[in-house]
Amino acid sequence: MNIRVLIAAPFALGLLALAAAQQPAELKGHTGLIHSIAISPDGKTLATASFDNTIKLWDISGAMPKEVRTLTGHTGPVYCVAFSADGKAFASSSLDKTIRTWNLADGKQVLEIKGHTDIVDGVSFSPDGKTIASASADKSIRLWNPVDGKELKNLGNHGASAYTVSFSADGKLLVSAGGDALVRVWDVAGLKELKQLKGHELAATGVVFGPDANTVISIGHDRHIRVWDVKEGKESKKYGPLPDDPYGIAYSANAKRLAIVGYAGNISVWDLAQDKAAFSSRVKSPGYCIIFGADGKTVITGHDNGTGQITVVK
Repeated sequence: MNIRVLIAAPFALGLLALAAAQQPAELKGHTGLIHSIAISPDGKTLATASFDNTIKLWDISGAMPKEVRTLTGHTGPVYCVAFSADGKAFASSSLDKTIRTWNLADGKQVLEIKGHTDIVDGVSFSPDGKTIASASADKSIRLWNPVDGKELKNLGNHGASAYTVSFSADGKLLVSAGGDALVRVWDVAGLKELKQLKGHELAATGVVFGPDANTVISIGHDRHIRVWDVKEGKESKKYGPLPDDPYGIAYSANAKRLAIVGYAGNISVWDLAQDKAAFSSRVKSPGYCIIFGADGKTVITGHDNGTGQITVVK
């Protein structure tokens, strides 16, 4: 299966000449679904994590995207990839129960971090680069030292698989979502749980911080988007129902918009001041992950058929 990136208009990831020419670009490589996509802070490198057990790095700074290298080492499907804030390193997590860190400059593995006893579904770097957070099917949320790979703290457990973790912009808070339908907020400095946000009726599949550290946005298999007030510990707004089970969620601070992708391949972009999606489209393959381009005018999604697509949003 190939990764197919369709360019419909200029966007701030490079690829300007290709976009202007209205030509599709094909990135051939992955033979399994893409479960996670990340862009380096400088916007020049795209990383894709796949169930073919590999991570691929793509140079997207020029007129044509090109594969830089394929990273091997994981012995099972790769579930997540995340860059450090300085862009010099990135982390990945896998079915093989490990977290691995990599040097972006040469693609070499730096650390293999062990401790989880089941799939590591989600991984994230803190804004200062001093902590890695992980979420696992063993139900736990853990913090790690990216220098030596040692566990800093097992913060606690969800009641079922933990799917994802995300830091606030100031690094003081961490949020996680899990199969127990809960969104949990963690005090990073205090190494403890701060809040349990209850409202989803089925598994909470994704969570991010919104425009500030007091705003958390989550999605779940109840097909709703929920906005939470962290201080109050309660839901402040709800959107939906969505047309399919949502798996990928992203928030753009630049565009002040939210993006969602779901299992039927539906993509939607939301202005949180409105009650309906500002933009929607569909890729005819289940979608698992979504991120915004640097300009906030594009979204990049990863799909079951091994493709990634860049969609220009209005």
